[in-house]
Amino acid sequence: MTQLEQAKAGTVTAQMKRVAEREHRTGEEIRAEVAAGRLVIPANRVHLADGLDACGIGRFVSTKVNANIGASPVSSARTGTGEPCREQELTKLRLAVDSGADAVMDLSTGGDLDDTRRHLLANSTVPLGTVPIYSMIVDRPVEELTCEQMLSAIEAQAAQGVDFFTIHAGILREHLPLAARRKMGIVSRGGSLLAKWMTQHSRQNPMYEMFDEISAIMREYDVTYSLGDGLRPGCLADASDQAQFAELDVLGELVARAREAGVQVMVEGQGHGPFDQIESNMSRQQKVCDDAPFYVLGPVVTDAFPGYDHITAAIGATAAAYYGASFLCYVTPAEHLALPTPEDVKVGCIACRIAAHAADVARGLTGARDRDDAISDARAEFDWARQFELAFDGETARAIRARDDIDGAADYCSMCGRDWCAMRISKDVL
Repeated sequence: MTQLEQAKAGTVTAQMKRVAEREHRTGEEIRAEVAAGRLVIPANRVHLADGLDACGIGRFVSTKVNANIGASPVSSARTGTGEPCREQELTKLRLAVDSGADAVMDLSTGGDLDDTRRHLLANSTVPLGTVPIYSMIVDRPVEELTCEQMLSAIEAQAAQGVDFFTIHAGILREHLPLAARRKMGIVSRGGSLLAKWMTQHSRQNPMYEMFDEISAIMREYDVTYSLGDGLRPGCLADASDQAQFAELDVLGELVARAREAGVQVMVEGQGHGPFDQIESNMSRQQKVCDDAPFYVLGPVVTDAFPGYDHITAAIGATAAAYYGASFLCYVTPAEHLALPTPEDVKVGCIACRIAAHAADVARGLTGARDRDDAISDARAEFDWARQFELAFDGETARAIRARDDIDGAADYCSMCGRDWCAMRISKDVL
């Protein structure tokens, strides 16, 4: 039985107990949320046996962060073999987790994909996701894919231990004319590949047509659906349009079908969008998809700052997590420009972690503000060592403090100096 099926049967699994322990909840509370479909625990049976530490995603628990990693054809061609790519992706995995990622997606399209995926799973204690269609087109054009080959690739990755799959089953052939009206068309890689397949074959989306068969594979291994948003907006001008919401309605249908099949499911969205549209997008998804956990990229709230999209996305992500999202996909400074470097991964994760934490504080989750209050106490006492200990990235904070030749225990910093330090003056006065 899957986590969903066991929850509906009244069983509190070991994974539910672990999530409860991490989230200051009871096992019964977590079970009830999983049974209702409002919380998912991506935990492939194979990966569980290899050391996965269970993580819960839903509004009842803290907001989670995902980091996308993976080699591209450009990077794999540059290194010449798959082996260096594999090791670089492992470096990114470890850096992402150390920088606040609760889950990681391997989006590799270059190098030896199977070997890279196997290597990452063997070294990951956090849930690992993929987009299976990427591995299907390494040696062939997408239009040559058969339905049998698609199912075979999905089953092979499930058997490896992948915990959640992005499956773009909601983009339908009848949606393509709606996308043609857009400024930027289809910006989802998986969505564009399936659009090409549908156009070439004059057929419906095979992921939609084979949804029951895919669900059967995912149920066998307890893989969680992350229903992909193949028509997510790629710029402000395309946000909240007819194409986006037509696909969302189909995703709502697929949420119900996945749950009926005993498979856990979350839903992806929104991409780019003006800040004022975030709340309505979160509310609409919750209503259409029956409160299935919402997994958002950004939203990126302005298109005018390439090189700083980790910031534009963090602004949108804070609002999204406050209004309804459960899972935030990080955006790095390299978004729209290049394959992220390890440093980009770190910066992207921290920016997204800030957004998740700020939203959790605003939502009033138990324990969310504990670190903030503790670090405020340390600041009030000029306890620099304690501040660095409590800081999320204490190493960076310590390095900035050390830039000036000031006694490490001094009751001031170089911004004001001792005589002008408001906190020191305030302590004397009060």
